[in-house]
Amino acid sequence: MKAIYLKAIIGATAMLISTSCSKLLEEQPRSIYEPGFFKTEKGVAGGITSMYAHLRYIYGQAYYYNTCLTGTDEVTWAQSADQNFKVMDISGEGIIDASNSRADAIWGICFSNINTANGVIENATEIGTISNSLIAEARFFRAFDYFLLVQTFGGVPLDLGAGELKFNTSAVTKSVRNTVPEVYTKAIFPDLLKAIEDLPTSGRVTGGVTKALARLYLAKAYLTYGWWLQNPNNIPTYPESPRTDPDGHNAQWYFQQAYDIAIHAIDNPGPFKLQETFYDVNEGSNDRNLEILLYADHTETSAFYNAGDLTYGSGSAPDNFAGWMMTWNYTNIRSSSTSGNWTSISSVRREAQQHLGRPWTRMCPTIGVIENTFADKVNDSRYDGTFTTVYRGNWDKDNVSGSLFNVNFLPVNPGDAILTFLNEEPIVPIDYSNSVYNSNIGAGILPGRADFVVSPRGISRLVYPGLWKLGPYRTDNDGTLGQPNAGSTRPFNIAKFSELYFIAAEAAVKGATTQAGKTARDLINVIRYRAGKWRWDNNGNTVKLQDNSANMVATTPITVDINYILAERSREYYGEGYRWYDLVRTQKWAELSSSYEICGPNIGDHTPITVTRSIQPYLYLRPIPLGQLDAMDMTLEEKKAYQNPGYN
Repeated sequence: MKAIYLKAIIGATAMLISTSCSKLLEEQPRSIYEPGFFKTEKGVAGGITSMYAHLRYIYGQAYYYNTCLTGTDEVTWAQSADQNFKVMDISGEGIIDASNSRADAIWGICFSNINTANGVIENATEIGTISNSLIAEARFFRAFDYFLLVQTFGGVPLDLGAGELKFNTSAVTKSVRNTVPEVYTKAIFPDLLKAIEDLPTSGRVTGGVTKALARLYLAKAYLTYGWWLQNPNNIPTYPESPRTDPDGHNAQWYFQQAYDIAIHAIDNPGPFKLQETFYDVNEGSNDRNLEILLYADHTETSAFYNAGDLTYGSGSAPDNFAGWMMTWNYTNIRSSSTSGNWTSISSVRREAQQHLGRPWTRMCPTIGVIENTFADKVNDSRYDGTFTTVYRGNWDKDNVSGSLFNVNFLPVNPGDAILTFLNEEPIVPIDYSNSVYNSNIGAGILPGRADFVVSPRGISRLVYPGLWKLGPYRTDNDGTLGQPNAGSTRPFNIAKFSELYFIAAEAAVKGATTQAGKTARDLINVIRYRAGKWRWDNNGNTVKLQDNSANMVATTPITVDINYILAERSREYYGEGYRWYDLVRTQKWAELSSSYEICGPNIGDHTPITVTRSIQPYLYLRPIPLGQLDAMDMTLEEKKAYQNPGYN
């Protein structure tokens, strides 16, 4: 590795909201951490604080977010996508290589943070006054980063220049990759086991790491490693290594461990719990709720503590700008200022509200997501709690008064539906080619309706339901459009208590012996039961007190398999950045994502086209970034051997 001097990862606080001032995590910006800094209590505290802050450079970073979703069954590229997005789709728009794979966004950040953790762990014992629980936070983050790296790239270096898992203080230009089993058994598992032992049940600070969080990651790491050992579809690994465990355990042992640890975490939740409804999990005013185990934090109260300007987003980390990517340019929608003669006027204006936000049109859902993943839009609240499907007039917030006119020259007022993405194909065909009512985006019309419409089979790379769950939430709009051009001041959720149910269910499907009342179907039904509870109709913009839990549970298959768990994971975590890792872990990527339907990128494109992808086995690992290869003082042959096969 080159240059492991530790960059000050950030000048902003990681935990910002608390019921007690004493529970805030304070952070002071530094341009560099000198080695001696870690030999002090202040240095250890600063190093640990930077570990929370480094999360902002990964989560909410849109180009890394893109690599987690584009090219899966969840997401394809949208009309304004550049090559950062198109190449990840693996559909003939470019070839992923070491120079364009945006997985580079995590390589340097993770290794810098790992070395910070090495410094904290190594020096804390010598200081003698640092608690084991504080050291455990560093152990968690070291394991967290190594787990992210090994899933993404395969085996990665444990020696950053001073020995395996040692704090390195000098620049080095050589690097040797460890094998996947070595990364798991030498780094990830031991650190997480020790973290579980020493971490508190409740966080030291608001949003701080806990036993429940460490258990979730240990269970997930065991589950992932069990799949790796089993290797059902003969996906290659690198560096080449036998699919055997140094500790002598087989895949089944790891699946059982994953199940047992996840169940233990469910039964011993500490302060954490599932929210009452799916809507509550992602609704902006309920951020940092007790279902969220870890998040990369932001705030609207201070640009310093937000780590980004509060009025205009930079489009780069540490801003939280991932939510822009699946926000299409709804501001192009037009209504009429007059009746009987169409006179175009903007009726849905850019606004800092969760259902709107800043549009970039870089990523979009496939038709299969709308039609198949979220097929049940009546009982299941998760489609409504994931997407914006109704775009409502807000011209009054931009000092335009009075009514406007929309389809059929019917009057519309602020708050009325201007454009609706229908839940299903209408009986009466949509007229997309009318020449009287100009939506300006090629939307269609239906008799008797004032709103423009697009059906599920009409969504395109240009016009599609937006991603409500990641939209901005601010309390300082004061009846105006607010600051829609800023990066999101919401936290980016990383880990949720709900995932423990999915991990345990997946392990059960893989053969783990289950406890009474906690089979795979039982566990999935906890999530589905909650999904059937409504308290708000998001796209109807009205209270909806309805309980469809019984219907949800009754329609769960008697035998739950991996594909069903993956479908449920997509319904629960759509657009949150889980998908590529889920498909790679289970080796289902090619099976589930090799083709998709979408309409074209031009105005008026509403004819679905089937697109095929060529997902080759080598793509299950991302390439080592070109910047890393260029920085190493190694021969071309050594660099070729360092790179993952298929990318040379």
